[in-house]
Amino acid sequence: MEKLILNVEGMTCGHCEARVTKALSEVSGVKNAVVSLDEGTATVEFEKGQVTEDALIDAVEEAGYEVA
Repeated sequence: MEKLILNVEGMTCGHCEARVTKALSEVSGVKNAVVSLDEGTATVEFEKGQVTEDALIDAVEEAGYEVA
């Protein structure tokens, strides 16, 4: 299991937090995604070799947010 912390910009409310969580959770191979509005982070646990960092960034960006 791998773990990656992304810095997410543009979240302003709980709905934003939920939207990023949903987007990351839908990436194949992701086992857990915890998004913190207060910290501006997304902590993602995923199966090694099944998920790339680029795929996670793309999911966040497609949801309408930026990864710093």
